[in-house]
Formats: sequence, C-alpha cells, structure tokens
Amino acid sequence: MKQMTSEKLRELYLKFFESKGHKIIPSASLIPENDPTVLFTTAGMHPLVPYLLGEKHPEGTRLTDVQKCVRTGDIDEVGDLSHCTFFEMLGNWSLGDYFKEEMIPWSYEFLTSEEYLGIPSDQLAVSVFEGDADAPRDEESAQLWIKCGIKPENVYYLPKKHNWWGPAGLTGPCGPDTEMFIIRKEKCSPECSPACDCGAFLEIWNDVFMAYNKVGEGQFEPLEQKNVDTGMGLERVLCIMNGKESVYDTDVFEDAIAVIEKLTGKGFKDDPETTRAFRIILDHVRTATFMIGDRKGITPSNVDQGYVLRRIIRRAVRYGRNIELPTGTLKDIAEAFINKYKDAYPELLDNADRIKEELLKEENKFQKTLQTGLKEFEKVAAKVTDGMIDGITVFHLYDTYGFPLEITEEMANEKGLKIDKEGYEKAFAEHQSKSKAGAEGKFAAGLADNQAETVKLHTATHLLQAALQKVLCDDNIQQRGSNITAERLRFDFSFPRPMTKDEVKEVEALVNEVIQQDLPVIMEEMPLSEANERGFFGIFDSKYGERVKTYSIGDFSREICGGPHAEHTGELGTFVIKKEQSSSSGVRRIKAVLVPNEK
Repeated sequence: MKQMTSEKLRELYLKFFESKGHKIIPSASLIPENDPTVLFTTAGMHPLVPYLLGEKHPEGTRLTDVQKCVRTGDIDEVGDLSHCTFFEMLGNWSLGDYFKEEMIPWSYEFLTSEEYLGIPSDQLAVSVFEGDADAPRDEESAQLWIKCGIKPENVYYLPKKHNWWGPAGLTGPCGPDTEMFIIRKEKCSPECSPACDCGAFLEIWNDVFMAYNKVGEGQFEPLEQKNVDTGMGLERVLCIMNGKESVYDTDVFEDAIAVIEKLTGKGFKDDPETTRAFRIILDHVRTATFMIGDRKGITPSNVDQGYVLRRIIRRAVRYGRNIELPTGTLKDIAEAFINKYKDAYPELLDNADRIKEELLKEENKFQKTLQTGLKEFEKVAAKVTDGMIDGITVFHLYDTYGFPLEITEEMANEKGLKIDKEGYEKAFAEHQSKSKAGAEGKFAAGLADNQAETVKLHTATHLLQAALQKVLCDDNIQQRGSNITAERLRFDFSFPRPMTKDEVKEVEALVNEVIQQDLPVIMEEMPLSEANERGFFGIFDSKYGERVKTYSIGDFSREICGGPHAEHTGELGTFVIKKEQSSSSGVRRIKAVLVPNEK
C-alpha cells in the first residue's frame, strides 16, 4: 500500500469528492450547535443534522469535509494501539441528492484506484445490513459491491448491532450502513466475519444510507429526504496505509513524541508501560489543544465540556509523573501539535498563547492537589500496622489525589510497606462500572436532564449537612426532612436557634470550597455495624438493612444513604443559600440552589 502523510490523505479525500461535484466545507466547532443532547461533536454528521432533516444547506446538496471530533466514552482505554479521544473524520454527504448507486462505486474507486489509496480489491471485504423488523435486507448494496469487483465471498450480512448507524443522540436521522474492511489474515473459522474479534478484518470506511428518522425508543419513520453520510477515520487510515501497528506510530504524533523524549530522556518504545504513558499524554494533550483552541474556546472548569477538559489534562499530568515529565511542560507538547495542524486548522495558531497559558495554569493547579496527596499518603503510611496498605485506601489516593498505582507502590516500598493490588483492582473495577453507568450521558452523548439536576442537589445536601455540623460546631445536627426538585433543595435540620448571617455565609462558602476541590463521591457497600464503626453518619437507622450503601466525599462527608449521587463534586456548580428560616420548634429550614458555572 502507499506510504501517506496526514496532509496528503486530507488532500486526496477532499479533491476526490470535489471532482464528484462536492463543495468543501470547513470543520465545525467541537461544541455542537444543533444537538443539545451531547457535549461534543462526536461525528461528522453532527453539524449537518438540520440539513439531513431537510433544511437547505447554503453550499448545496453535495458536501465534503474533515471534521474535528471528540469521544470520551472510552477514555480509560486510551493508551492501547487505537483509542483516541480526539480524531479527524473524513466525510462526504448527499443531502437528498445521490444514494447507493453512486456512493458505493465512488467508495470502491477511492479505495482501489492507484490515483488514490490503491488497495487491491482482493484485500477488501464489506458488510451490509441483514435486515430486521425496522428495515429490509440490503441486497442492493451487496450487488453493487459485487458489480464493482468485490468477491461475493467477501460480502457479509450483519445485524443492526454492526450495520446500522445513528442517531448521534437519542433521536434523529439514521439508517443501514455498509462498512469496508481490510483483510489482514486468514479467517479464524468458516463462520468468521467482520463481526469477529480475531483481527482478520480491520474497518477502514463506513457509508451510511440515512433513510429513517428515529423519533423514540424502537420508533422509526421514513425520511422524506434520503441522505448519504460517510465516515473515514484519518488516523486509522494512516495506520493502515503506512503499515503501522498503532495510530500513535503515524506522522500526526511524531513531532510531539520527539518533544516528550527530549523532555524526559526516555524513548517512546523503551518498555510497554512507558509506551502507554506516552500514548496517554499524546492523546490527552492533543485533545486539550483542540478543545482550548476551538473557536468556541473551552476552558477547564467543573462542569460540562470544561469538566472533561480538566479531567484529561489532569490525567496527562498523572502519567507524565510516571516518565518524569518536568512540571509545566504540557504546553511544549501542545506547541508541537499546534505546528503540526496549523495549516489544516489555523484557529490553533490564532489561539496558541491561550492554549499554552490554560494548560500551564491547570497543570500548576493540579500539582498543588498532588502535594496535598503526598501529605495524605504520609498519614496513611503512619497508620499501617500489618505492613500492607489496603486496596480501598490505595484507590482513594488514586481517585482523590491522582496517584497512579505505581507511585503509591513506589512510596510504600520506600517505607518497607506493600499495597493490596487485588483490593485496588476490585475497587477500581467497581468504581469504573458505576462511573460508566452513572455518567454514560455525560461522557457518551447522553442527556443532562432534570433527573441529573435532582441528583446534583441530592449530593449537595450531603455537603450542606456536613458544613452545618462544622460551622455550628454541633455533630448532633440531624436532617429532619428534605424535599428536592430539579430546581432547588429544601433541607430541614435540628437546631435550637436562627443562624446568623455570617454563619449562613460560612456554610455556603464551605460547601463551595468542597465543590471546587472536585472530589469524587465514593460509594461502598458494607455491613451497617462496619459503617457505624467507620464513622458513617446515618439519619434513619431503622430504615437500613444489615448491609448499607455508604457515600464518602473526601474526609468532608460520610453518610449512609440510598442514592443516587453525582460522580464528582465538581459537577455541581455553585451552591447558593436562598433562605434560612424556622420550620418548626427546634427545627430550621434551608432553601438552596445550584447555579451552573460559566462554561
């Protein structure tokens, strides 16, 4: 196959479709304008949803571009051969213009022609939709591929799980697709297909034939305007064309790799752990560079897009420590990406100073958190009596203070201690499972609806009760009732007198201080007796069974509670007490709201 740079691939793709009557349009922002259900533009079709539904595009009915995209659903997988949070999607669209009869021959031409990718046709396989109750079997696409030159035995019929695309959110345009694969090796069995995980097939392109509009769960309506939407991941194609093992071995990363090697004195391929740390830093700094450099300018914060940005910067810092990356040098890695992409995305050069400034500020801010964590480790180590730091504590150091397992283990070894790796892995797996379930909407294109706001306010009541006990110097303060809606919380508590204005302000400030620390909300299940022994606070003990759910927020709040709760305090926004008043004799009432932070 042809050796190819990222610049050449972008040029070939756009010129090919320009020759087919398509207008080249610029990449849209990473923040969607037309889909409130997602945080980021996760696919090339996002900015075009209104036009796919029938609105007229100013450039006509045939369009092509290279779209910036971010997907964070698999952020914990970054570090392997292929996962990236930021990526570029090559795409072309027909807005009610051509359909399968034109698109499939064009796809075959671009893939096989020596003028373009030049892939031998016998190295290609395709899949098409096998049909179900929502849509028929796609025999038309199969026959078009065979007519082009794909061997019949290399055409596979697969179910909706594999050959149906969309919608990007919960509703919207969607339809059957046909996917194209490179045949990399012999099939593992006669039943092997592109749906198999054996590695015989590697996807290279996807043509979606949008003929339906999903209007609800299990509800599909025919689109009046049939569209074509295609997606070809630039990084993956570069990897295939250049015969590389990993997307991180392509030219888009090589300059940044050189910077990290110079800063650390380590080689990218020194050992598996070093390679993984390099990849995570490369991906996260590149993603942060594009987020901050976007024309809508995302900045680190504790909500929405800013929260994701903060998370990936801090993750990069954590893994930077593993390879001795000097503090304050993420900006130098970002500069390599700015220079690499400045021609394709000039907004990065325009915002170069801002990108480097925000990275440096956030990196320095997180370093202070790490210093606090070092002090916490010393406290933990001093309490160990059996030579072993338990897994829950090791996980707490990781999730609260950003200590990778390796750092905690190294510090423990220096003190002659060991760590419970098995217990850590169990705690990590449980937290990851809860995070994926509870934060699926936040990091994988879901809704931030009224229920989510209610959950945030519920979490805020935990902080409020702990703050009241601390400010009023009364550990016996107990909740006497609460009422929480999506708009506000009402919290009744036992206390014999009105609070002063200064006390109200101090409680409000203390809650916001914990929110700003962006602490994780950790859930553990345990026997009620153990919860009481460990100092978890329960308000209605008679309601609990022998095993209870406990929620801890750093060392600030420990409660027995049924949930649900936010994942991190940073999600909550700004806590504002609207009123403090009497509820009944010996019971006070606070009404409060959460104000979303500016993005």
